[in-house]
Amino acid sequence: MEQLKNIYNERFVDQLNEAIYEVYPSFDRFCFHRLIFQEDWEGLALKQRMRRITEALFEGLPKEYQEALGILYHVAPRFRGLSGIVFPDYVEQYGLDDWDQSMVALATFTPFSTAEYAVRPFLLKDQEKMLTQMLEWSTHPNEHLRRLASEGCRPRLPWGVSIPSLKTNPYPILPILTNLKQDASLYVRKSVANNLNDISKTYPDLVLELANVWYGKNEHTDWIIKHACRTLLKRGDTKALSLFGYHDESNEILHFRCDLDQVDIGGKMEFSFDIQAKSDNKMRVEYAIDFVKGKGKRNKKVFKVTEIQIRGGETKSYTKTHSFRDLTTRKHYPGVHTLTIIINGIGKASYDFVLK
Repeated sequence: MEQLKNIYNERFVDQLNEAIYEVYPSFDRFCFHRLIFQEDWEGLALKQRMRRITEALFEGLPKEYQEALGILYHVAPRFRGLSGIVFPDYVEQYGLDDWDQSMVALATFTPFSTAEYAVRPFLLKDQEKMLTQMLEWSTHPNEHLRRLASEGCRPRLPWGVSIPSLKTNPYPILPILTNLKQDASLYVRKSVANNLNDISKTYPDLVLELANVWYGKNEHTDWIIKHACRTLLKRGDTKALSLFGYHDESNEILHFRCDLDQVDIGGKMEFSFDIQAKSDNKMRVEYAIDFVKGKGKRNKKVFKVTEIQIRGGETKSYTKTHSFRDLTTRKHYPGVHTLTIIINGIGKASYDFVLK
């Protein structure tokens, strides 16, 4: 699989080089190329490569910030997708002391890529001022700015600079999320749900309180709430389960089978089970694996199977295959693991196996 960092490659740099030169003929294309492709280039991670390009841009562009932005405004629309975060990164690095120009720049660049990472240092510099700007963006006609309002203030934004004050006190975020709770854009709704899911990891009662007030009034809001509560549901939180109609109805697990009792790291295990309903009810079916970690302790990871409405006396059969291939987000270690079938937050049947 191609490494994500390779979105920044020689072809990208050459295209960026030529695009800037077309707008700004004084740009030293040879110096730009040399500054980027130093001996350590191959070993740089994604954001390190991005920052190297940002710094090379600074060396070649006019030192007057507004003049440099004017050039980048012409170039940025040609570089869409993740690679385009180099333009908001320029704002993050060189625009913290020019707030007004930087807000215009972030709003201009985010539709072509995303400025969710670049807004974080502005939050650290002046949280109240930045959240006021985000509140304004949350009512903007452009979905990309509305999404930036939510994504940029996530307490636990992956790859983003941490905002400790919003982790410990997420309440200032709520007016922004309230403005977006019925947003017509799925792109925005996913961000709102992820923001609330972040909050639920430390303030579950706050998210559940919002969920109880918001749920059942608008289909877009309902989607947000369901997605926002995914961590609580996987934890088996009874209040979250009850909100969505999942109750313990004493459903039974029958014929629980695993094809192996020993699995090689990198291999797969197939398992199957039947569920028999004692009464009409709504079921959330999951399985969990207690993974052995590097120091020998175990950590549970929950995987969703399905959500169904089932009639009393009805039986449903499931077969699943789980891969133990190492991922960038999960490394496997040998030892005794436990597979558990979960219905409506309650473990119903377990099986120990050895990963080797």
